[in-house]
Amino acid sequence: MGRPPVFSPETKTRIVLSVLAGEVTVAEAARKEKVSEQSIGRWKTEFLEAGKTALAAGKSGPSTREAQLEAQVEDLTLALGEAAVELRVWKKSAEGRLGPSKTSR
Repeated sequence: MGRPPVFSPETKTRIVLSVLAGEVTVAEAARKEKVSEQSIGRWKTEFLEAGKTALAAGKSGPSTREAQLEAQVEDLTLALGEAAVELRVWKKSAEGRLGPSKTSR
């Protein structure tokens, strides 16, 4: 037996929304998309649960992804600062050994 088809999140959302809107039944959507009714039922449940979670979270704080990105920006900013200090120290030590550079002021 072959593997079941893999549907993109956009396709799953389109199918679930058409079922929720009453445009098609779960059975009709399953036949049309060549997927089991159980799969569509699971997608529908996951979709509704994710919606509840999002509404419960509201705008009380940054999302997990936003928090991850903010932490990454902080880490990169720190690394850039450290690199700038190291470069300054390196230039100063090079000037001491080689004399002032033509670009130093």
